[in-house]
Amino acid sequence: MGRENIFKLTIGNESLYQDSNNNGVKIVNFATSKNLVVKSTMFPHRNIHKYTWTSPDGKTHNQIDHILIDRRWYSSVLYVRSFRGANCDTNHYLVVAEVRGRLAVSKQAAQRFDGEKL
Repeated sequence: MGRENIFKLTIGNESLYQDSNNNGVKIVNFATSKNLVVKSTMFPHRNIHKYTWTSPDGKTHNQIDHILIDRRWYSSVLYVRSFRGANCDTNHYLVVAEVRGRLAVSKQAAQRFDGEKL
């Protein structure tokens, strides 16, 4: 995915590449149709922390693994980054997201149990 102005609402401005290829356009179209945003391209990092895949020869790096989230939960993802040092036995890097959890409070009265009957 690239940093084209038309895609900024969906992918942000921190993608590894300037221009999108066909697969990048497909991801953006899918995300837009499902009301999703790509959070992995919205946080500023050095390029070495944006790579998510390395070719077997070790010379080619790409950003091909992403985290998509529903637009209404957009602010719940606080941080996304790839970690090169994680030993996952694959040529993909570990992509980690920091997510803020929200718990719903139930307005239903708590049920009391009779201790002697238990």
